[in-house]
Amino acid sequence: MWALAINPTSGHGKGALAGEKVTAYFAQRKLKYQVFSSRSAKRLKEELEHFLDTHPCEGVISIGGDGLAHLVLQLAVPRSIPFAVIPAGTGNDIVRSLGWSLEDSTRYLDHVTSNPATPIDLGNVDSEWFAAILSTGFDSVVNEKANAMTWPRGPQRYNVAIALELPRFAPIEYEITTDNRTFTTKAMLIAIGNGRSYGGGMLVCPHAKLDDGLFDVMILKPVSKLEFIKVFPKVFSGSHITHPAVEIFRTKKIELNADAIAYADGERIGPAPVSAQCIAGAGLTWPL
Repeated sequence: MWALAINPTSGHGKGALAGEKVTAYFAQRKLKYQVFSSRSAKRLKEELEHFLDTHPCEGVISIGGDGLAHLVLQLAVPRSIPFAVIPAGTGNDIVRSLGWSLEDSTRYLDHVTSNPATPIDLGNVDSEWFAAILSTGFDSVVNEKANAMTWPRGPQRYNVAIALELPRFAPIEYEITTDNRTFTTKAMLIAIGNGRSYGGGMLVCPHAKLDDGLFDVMILKPVSKLEFIKVFPKVFSGSHITHPAVEIFRTKKIELNADAIAYADGERIGPAPVSAQCIAGAGLTWPL
C-alpha cells in the first residue's frame, strides 16, 4: 500500500492537479494506495501518522511543495519508510536536490514504483529532519517578513520583502562550532547544505552531495548593499562561490549561536542557537 499525501493548495492549485494525475497513475496500474489530502497540515499529519502506524506502507509520496515534503520527512524517516516527492509547489528544491525533472512526473513514478529505494543523507536540526538547506541571515529575515505579509501572493511577496528588508539589514555576528573548530564571524547569510538549492533553484551550495555524509556550508561575509545586489543573482548558477566574501567548507556537525532565526527546507526552525548534524543514509528515497 502506498500513501499519497496531497496539499491541494500548494503552488496556487498545482497540488490539486498533480494529485489527480498521481492518483490516476496508481489507479490505472492497479497499485494499492490511500490518499491523504487536507488544507490543514495538522490534520493531514495526524491522519498520515495513524495510517503509517497501523498499515504496512511501501512508500509515502508527497505531492505539493517543500513544506509538505518536509512534513512527510518527519513521519517517514523515523519509521524507515521510503519517501518520494512530486513537485507542485513554488520552490521544489527537494526534488531539485534529488536530481529529478520538475515536469516529467510519469518517468519519476515509473522509477519509484519499480525500483527499491536507496539511502540518502539527511540533515537533523534540533531533532527535525531536513533534506535540502538549513539557512540563517538575510534570507531568514526576508522569510519572516514575507510570512507576515498578506499581499502580494506568490513569489512576488518575497521580492517585496527583499526590497523592504535589504536597506535596513545589518550583518549578524555568529559563533560557529564545526567538527574541528569554533570561531566567530559576521555574516550576511549562512547556508548549510545537505542538498544543493533553495528558494526555487538558487544553487547556494552547488557542490553539495546527498551521499557524502557531510554538509556543505556557505558563509557570505559582510559586503555593501550594492555588492550584495550584484552577488545575489549569481546564486542561481552557483558562481557566487568564487566571490572573495564567500567561504565554503564541509563539516558533519555544526552549531550556530546568534541573534538570528533559522529556516530548513523553507520551514521555520526558530531562533538560534541551533545545532545540526548530517546523518549518512538516514532517508530512503529514489535519487536520480
